Order: sequence, then structure tokens, then C-alpha cells
Amino acid sequence: MSTGATRPTVGAVVLTMNDRPEEFPRALSSLLAQEGVDLDVVVVGNGCPPKLVPPGVRAVDLAENVGIPEGRNVGAANVEGDYLFFFDNDAHLPTADVLSCLAAELERDLGLAYAQPRICDPDTRVTLRRWVPRLRANPARPGIVTVMAEGVVMVRRSAFDAAGGWPGHFFLFHEGIDLAWRLWDHGSTGRYLPEIIVHHPATDPARHARFYRLNARNRVWLARRNLPLLLVPLNLATWVLLTLWRFRDRAALRASLDGFREGLRGGQGERSPMSWGTVARLTFAGRPPIL
Repeated sequence: MSTGATRPTVGAVVLTMNDRPEEFPRALSSLLAQEGVDLDVVVVGNGCPPKLVPPGVRAVDLAENVGIPEGRNVGAANVEGDYLFFFDNDAHLPTADVLSCLAAELERDLGLAYAQPRICDPDTRVTLRRWVPRLRANPARPGIVTVMAEGVVMVRRSAFDAAGGWPGHFFLFHEGIDLAWRLWDHGSTGRYLPEIIVHHPATDPARHARFYRLNARNRVWLARRNLPLLLVPLNLATWVLLTLWRFRDRAALRASLDGFREGLRGGQGERSPMSWGTVARLTFAGRPPIL
């Protein structure tokens, strides 16, 4: 650790289930090789004692798998730093200045709550549509964004705490939109920085057995937690219409509708609807919160 007083301080959170014996050590090695920041790293074992943790990195062992967003909340509570860096354990930082560049953007603009690098597959160099945090998915265009790809993102610690952290009960999917909306509702913004590259394999989220159900359930929870009442049915109706139009797989459609009904039954947690001013800001920024 450096004693330089002017260096950004970054707390990095990595989750593991001990299921990536090759990718995980490479991810940590690239993280520990970062220069120009004071770095504090914690590995959270989600339902397991973390293995392959290098010296100098703390580990937290959770007795059960609490899901990705809650695991990240646990990690955030166990690191120090003005900025939090959430890092998937199969990602890789190809250069030693990724964290310092992201932190520099947050230090330059105090209105930013989060900075999102460009994520691309290390072999194909493809940036998947879901990794670009805007509706018009030009991966090379920088600018203000209203959502985030939560697997590789840097968040201002003070803004993260003020927004209440990740929605831990979501378990998986849509937690990045939930956090981004709440950060915006606290008066902040996010920025996408495609010149800063992070490598991540182009995996399919549908590989998770519960993908369609949780994706749909959390979409309902997202709307019911965060939107003014008038916008909730508009948001959900838009999602249902898009789902019916996109899906041709009956099993996937059935699982999605099951998740949708599950979300309607409740469980979303405390409502904290964004202000109409935030609705206007999100719309002006290019993504009205009914999409």
C-alpha cells in the first residue's frame, strides 16, 4: 500500500463460489497489479470458504449463497476506500491503469456516482448488447448513462451508502438498474467510458437455471420499488409486450410469466419511488423509466 496522500482509495469486492479455478486467480492478479491507487481487496465466498485467495487479500466466508447483490453488500462493508469497485471473478483488467482512470473520472466530476468501463470479450473483442448501459447500443460512444453493467463498475462510496447499496433480496438480475435509479434519485449521474477496457468472456445469462423466472420477478420488483405509481403499470405493460414479442421458446415464456406473477405477489421490499424530477432527468438522458 502506498502512503501517497493524493492517491485515490479504492475498495474492491470480488465474489467467488470456488467454481472458476483458472479465471479467478487471473482476475485477482490483474486487480492487484493496478497502479496509481491505494487498493483494499476483499473476496466474499458466497456459500463457501474462498480458495486461491492470495496473501494480503481478506476473505469473508458466508455460510450460504446469499446471491450476488447481497454478497457485494457484504464485501462493501468489509473494505475501505472513497470508491468501490465491483469486479466479476471471471473478468480481467488488461492494463494496470484501469482503476486509476475510473477514479480520475469520478474525482474530476463530483456529480458522478458511478463510472462504467467498456466490457469486451478478450477473444472476439465483442461488446455484448447487455454490457452497454443505454438503449442505443453503440459500444464506442461515451457519455452519461442511466443504468449500469453491475459486474464491472466503480461507484462513489458516499453515493453508494446514501442510496442504500445493492438490493440484496434480488439475488440475481436487475440489481444494477435498481442501484442506478436510486443514485440518480439522489441527484447523481453515471458515465460510460468506452476508452477504458475490461475483458470479460461473452457468457449467456440464460445459462442460469433460474434466469427467466428471476429476470421477470425482479423486473416487477424494480418497478414497484422505484417508480411513481402512475408509471408502474406502464413499465410492466411495456415489459410484457416486449417479452411476448421476443420469446418463441414456450418453456422460457412460461418461466418468465411465472416470475412475473411471483413479482406481483409482493416481496419487492420497501417502496421508495423516485421523484418526478428524476423521471424527467432520466428521460432527458435518453432512457425514460418505462423501458
